[in-house]
Amino acid sequence: MIVIDKLCYHSRLRYENAGEKFAFAIITLCICVMSRSIAVAGIVLAVTGVLTVKKGGVPVSRYLRFLTAPIIFLLLSTIAIMFHLSRTPMDMFAVPVGSWYITTSYSSFFYAVQLIFTALGAVSCLYFLSFTTPMPDILQVLEKLHCPKLLMELMLLIYRFIFVLLDTASALSTSQNCRLGNRDYKTSLKSFGMLGSVLMIRAVERSNRLYASMEARCYDDTIRVLSENQPPKKSVIAAIVVFDSALFLFAVWRRFFS
Repeated sequence: MIVIDKLCYHSRLRYENAGEKFAFAIITLCICVMSRSIAVAGIVLAVTGVLTVKKGGVPVSRYLRFLTAPIIFLLLSTIAIMFHLSRTPMDMFAVPVGSWYITTSYSSFFYAVQLIFTALGAVSCLYFLSFTTPMPDILQVLEKLHCPKLLMELMLLIYRFIFVLLDTASALSTSQNCRLGNRDYKTSLKSFGMLGSVLMIRAVERSNRLYASMEARCYDDTIRVLSENQPPKKSVIAAIVVFDSALFLFAVWRRFFS
C-alpha cells in the first residue's frame, strides 16, 4: 500500500460519511479557486489542515512533507510570473544586467503569491479527501452522483494497477540491491535504466494476469466493491453548510467590497 492509502485507512475520519467529506472538500475547493483571494485560501488551508491533522490523526510532519512537493513546484512555476527581463526597471526592485534589468513589480509579486496560496488551498482540500476517504467510498459517492460507469471502472483499475506497478518496482529494486547494483553512481545509473526497461514488461505481464483472473471470476465489465454505508449526521451537514456559506460570503466581500 502507498503511504496515502495507509494514512487513509488509519484516519480517525475513515468511518465518517463519505458524501459529507466529498461535498465539503469539493465545495470548499471551488470557493477557494473562484475567489482567488489570499485570505480565503489561508482560511481553507488552515481549516483543512486542522481537520486532517487534528481530527484525522495524520502526523504533522508527514502532512507537511506532502505539502512540500506542491510548494516547491509552485515556487518554481511562479518564477516566470514574478520576475521579468526588461529594459525598463519596475517599481518593486530591479537588478541591472548590462543594458537589461531583472525586475519585478508589486502587482506581479502579489499575483504570484495569490496563485501560490490559491493552489495550496485547493491541494489541501484534495489532501483532506485523500487522507480520510478510501477509493471505494469515493467511487460510491460518484456512483450516487450518476458518474459514468466506464469512468469509475477506469479509475478503480488505474488505482489498482498503481499498486501492481509499485510492488513490481519494489521487488526489482530489492533484487538489484542484493546484487550490489547500486554500489556507486555509475552502477546506479545503469541499474536504474535496467529497472525502467524491465518494469514496463513485468507490469504489463502482471496486469494481463490480473485481468485474466478477473475474467476467471466471471467479470462482466462491472466491478462490484463492498462499501460501508455510514449514515449522514445532521450536525456535520449543518457545520459544512455554515462554514461554506460563510466562506462564500467572505470571498464575495473580499472580491467586490474590499
